[in-house]
Amino acid sequence: MVPATEVTARAIEPQDHARWAELYGHYREFYRLQPDDAVIDRVWSWILDPSHEVKAFVACIDDRVVGLAHYRRFSRPSSGTTGLFLDDLFTAADVRGQGVARSLLAELSRLADQDSNSVVRWITAADNATARTLSDSAAAATSWVTYDLAPGSL
Repeated sequence: MVPATEVTARAIEPQDHARWAELYGHYREFYRLQPDDAVIDRVWSWILDPSHEVKAFVACIDDRVVGLAHYRRFSRPSSGTTGLFLDDLFTAADVRGQGVARSLLAELSRLADQDSNSVVRWITAADNATARTLSDSAAAATSWVTYDLAPGSL
């Protein structure tokens, strides 16, 4: 594998749909989610809707989309600030280790700085060693534990 000469990150564009959908399908497969074109179509519609909270960046090598990042702004009442939450980060298997995910994190950091956000935050699976290596090198791990409450369960 020849190392990439340049990885660029940018806002997603309508013409990225086919490659984004392919990558997002692989992301869902990685996390053992059932294949579901309706979910992929719904998320794409969110990304293209300027009034929806979900936004996206893609990373490119030689004009080929090789990574994606979905993010949204979130209010932080405890500090009276706004942060960016990174929901999904994924890199094509054939370019892993070439700086693709890091370029997407750098673009999120740049956007957060430009917009005076207080933090870029994300979670990752405890057993995803590759993602955790990148995360540990780029950001500070927190001591917070995440919980999911099923709607209507209490």
